Amino acid sequence: MTELHAQDKIDELDEILELEREALIEGKLDKLQSLLERKDALISDLNMLDELERDALETVHNKVSRNQLLLESAMQGIRSVANRMQELRRVRKGLDVYDKSGRKSSYSTMVSKKLEKRA
Repeated sequence: MTELHAQDKIDELDEILELEREALIEGKLDKLQSLLERKDALISDLNMLDELERDALETVHNKVSRNQLLLESAMQGIRSVANRMQELRRVRKGLDVYDKSGRKSSYSTMVSKKLEKRA
């Protein structure tokens, strides 16, 4: 791969990293898969090169690190939402309370879905 061709790959990777950043900030996580595939292919191509100018890759490396932090934050947010939804489902099923001696009592909040027929 020529130096000019390598720079084109670096520029393309830089553009993909910007698109990835925008998708993460805007919460458009569905766009990440296609970007990841393109990014992986470019990184594989760049890894096959013998020598690259360090300055050319430093900007890309900084963007990769920045996007990794954004991705970790997005994952933490998704985990928080999942935990909150799990808590809400648990509360909808019933309520557990403890008396002053520490005995647990459970109260169901589920409404019976039976249909009662009356004559």
